[in-house]
Amino acid sequence: MNLYSKYILPHLIDLAMRNKEVTRQRAKIIPPLQGSVLEVGIGSGLNLRFYSPHVTRLYALEPSPELLRMAQPKAVNIPFPVDFLNESAQQISLADQTVDNVVVTWVLCSIPDPLMALREMKRVLRPEGKLVFIEHGLASDVTVQAWQNWLNPLWQRMAGGCHLNRKIDDLISSAGFELTSLETMYLAGPRPLTYTYHGIGLPTGAV
Repeated sequence: MNLYSKYILPHLIDLAMRNKEVTRQRAKIIPPLQGSVLEVGIGSGLNLRFYSPHVTRLYALEPSPELLRMAQPKAVNIPFPVDFLNESAQQISLADQTVDNVVVTWVLCSIPDPLMALREMKRVLRPEGKLVFIEHGLASDVTVQAWQNWLNPLWQRMAGGCHLNRKIDDLISSAGFELTSLETMYLAGPRPLTYTYHGIGLPTGAV
């Protein structure tokens, strides 16, 4: 890991993910959650303040030790246990059918093998559980797609492996989830960076 990735990038990610529109999206999907939750890619902990007391336990997974250290102080006054897991989403240490909910917010773009990670999320979900997600990815407009594909190699190097052109709904379906709701939209900002997928997936049969 180079100095940029270790000392600068975590703070840039934290700053970028604090904008008002992103915060508004967090406030829509996190508060309704109840029971046990696995948040994949908790980052600097910006979702923590939105969880309600109806959550019974939160498993906060994050592969970056630097981001995890930024998240931990935000959990001090959380009214339920928070277990921080410094590990990859591609190999989650939880047992099968452990949690009621899995949450991913702006995470699937940067996981090296998102399909493997999604299959791991499905494994740890209870059969009646749900995957709740907000992710950016491949736009529906051909012109924007062209820009995303052109920018993607440079963007990956600058943004810690983040991909601009992953088709999130197809990835989630391919991992064995049924999409029971899906909304797509552009958030405020440059269109190649802000095409957003928001929805819920339910685990289906074996992948």
